[in-house]
Amino acid sequence: MHYHAGGRGDDSPALVGVVVPKKQIPLATRRNRVKRRVRALMAQRVGSLEPGTRVVVRGLAGADGADSTTLGRDLDRLLSRCRERQVEGHRR
Repeated sequence: MHYHAGGRGDDSPALVGVVVPKKQIPLATRRNRVKRRVRALMAQRVGSLEPGTRVVVRGLAGADGADSTTLGRDLDRLLSRCRERQVEGHRR
C-alpha cells in the first residue's frame, strides 16, 4: 500500500486506486474480482481518510483466496500503520 496524506489547506477528496499485477494473479476474472472487493471495502473507509489523501492498494496473490472479512481487517491494519508512519514523519 502506498499512502500520501493530504497537506494543510488541501480540501480535495481522498482518492483510492487499486492495482493487481498479472504476475500475482494470472487470471483476469480473479484479478477483477479482487479489485472489485478491495474497491468496495475502501469505499466504506474513504470517509475516514483526511481530505487530499492518496492511497494505492496493491493486491498480492493471497488476496485471491481471502474472504472479505480478512481483506477488510488487513486494509484497516495497513491504513493504521500508514497513518502512524505519517505522524512519525511529521515529528522528525
